[in-house]
Amino acid sequence: MIRKAKVKDAKQIFQILQEFALKGILLPRSLNSIYENIRDFYVYEEDGKIKAVVSLHVYWEDLAEIKSLAVKEDVQRKGIGKKLVEKCIEDAKDLGIKRVFALTYVPQFFEKLGFKIVDKSEFPQKVWTECIHCVKFNQCDEVPVSYILEDSNA
Repeated sequence: MIRKAKVKDAKQIFQILQEFALKGILLPRSLNSIYENIRDFYVYEEDGKIKAVVSLHVYWEDLAEIKSLAVKEDVQRKGIGKKLVEKCIEDAKDLGIKRVFALTYVPQFFEKLGFKIVDKSEFPQKVWTECIHCVKFNQCDEVPVSYILEDSNA
């Protein structure tokens, strides 16, 4: 079941993201950051346990980022990641967002969903609000991907 995250989910979300961060697959997020942004998150829950997470963070009137996509190993390759991204795209459309992007180590996954690889310079809002504080700022190895929403309610 995919649903909006609740405050009580924050610690499980943190544990999943931390697991992927320790493997170098995701950048780490603090528990405080998760609580502050809990309304951005969707979770996939199975048997009362959160097995996958994603967030949609709005940057500007026409731009949002899909962040913190993580699917636990025991439920990977079942289309859950795809469904979570589609949920974010649906949410972005409902908000009237025209474009969503992600920074990823797995661009092929996003390309299968219609995203295109682009240059980071297309997202100055991201670079100057978050990336500038990242330890990898000068040597970032994440790949930026972008998706244009056609049926935006803008």
